[in-house]
Amino acid sequence: MWGALTSLNDVLIPHFQHVFKLNLKFSMLVQTFFFASYFLFSLPSAKIIDWMGYHRAMVTGLLVMGLGAFLFVPAAKVPSFHLFLTALVVLAAGITLLQVAANPYVAVLGKPETASSRLNLTQAFNSLGTTIAPWVGGFFILASAAQAMNQTPVEQAASVIKPYVGLGIALVLLAIVIASFRLPKIPSAEHRIGEKINDSIWKHPSLIYGAMGIFLYVGAEVAIGSSIANYLALDNIGHLASPGNFPDTARRYQEALRAAAKYISLYWGGAMVGRFIGSAVLQKVKTSSVMAICTIMAALLVTVSVLGTGPVAMWSILLVGFFNSIMFPSIFTMGIAELGPLTGKGSGVMIMAIVGGAIIPWMVGFIGDSINARSYGGENWGQGIHYALIVPAFCYLYLLFFAVSGSKPNSERYAKS
Repeated sequence: MWGALTSLNDVLIPHFQHVFKLNLKFSMLVQTFFFASYFLFSLPSAKIIDWMGYHRAMVTGLLVMGLGAFLFVPAAKVPSFHLFLTALVVLAAGITLLQVAANPYVAVLGKPETASSRLNLTQAFNSLGTTIAPWVGGFFILASAAQAMNQTPVEQAASVIKPYVGLGIALVLLAIVIASFRLPKIPSAEHRIGEKINDSIWKHPSLIYGAMGIFLYVGAEVAIGSSIANYLALDNIGHLASPGNFPDTARRYQEALRAAAKYISLYWGGAMVGRFIGSAVLQKVKTSSVMAICTIMAALLVTVSVLGTGPVAMWSILLVGFFNSIMFPSIFTMGIAELGPLTGKGSGVMIMAIVGGAIIPWMVGFIGDSINARSYGGENWGQGIHYALIVPAFCYLYLLFFAVSGSKPNSERYAKS
């Protein structure tokens, strides 16, 4: 569910560009407000877990997510971009609480050696949501985009109501189901309010390096996913709408956006396939080694896409999703390794770093708009998003450092030779 709601943002961005006449930079505020919630609510979520435990925190997170989804109805009725952003903040606050509770719970629910494998398995189902949602969102939200040129903003905005109301109902039902489960308690990873601990998260460098890794990884992943629709809609990349069928430039671009939504599913689908494979591979191969290979491949593919055009640029950027697959769960489990009763607080720090998804996509949009402005009227106008996508390649270079060196836990980092 949180995967589906996260990837639907990739469909909302081009939709809001059309409904509210936004440029790249302002449309990326969808991600900025959504992922800023992780920064604002992660540490409070850790406190909530201390107060009510992992199980009830997960249920509460689902209910808050449902509230955020239902808030899309009044936002669409007005319609108001600001109200949509408010609904996204509430939605993301619930996802934050859910992630702060669920991710470390899965990580410590078994042997430490296979924590990455377990989290990759659960994250694979997250990716199932990110794979299906853009296709569904494209059908409900963007399907009539090419024919919506004469509709009022209210009529255009109303296309978000059905999918988000449906998701809101599903979230409430899921909260009720999970509330009825009897999940095992893990006292070794729980911290009760008032309990004194002779340790600090700041004494674990792998957590700090890992938080920076989460910041850059999520930023890179979201920047690419958020840009795919606009990127593939370029005539020299996806060529998804023929001028012969849509001679009007505006209609052709809207049709290209609708077609591109299906390819967003391929990007996130690659992550799903990679996580199922990674769950098995990480049972046998050291997590840091697998991650190092994936970061190198992701950086190379982004570079190839930015330097290329046509099918090469298109498929290389989509293939990045496959190599992204094991990164988040691997960074997360290596970052919270050996934290013991500080696991909940460490998880809060790691989830707070997801704010990278708010900042880096906006940077990519800003750079893309700047390039467009400098080449306005020229043959390269509109290509800003193409060149701006080089930013994620630099993010993957840091992740290579984390895999090779920064991820070492204290027992290994300070081991006597």
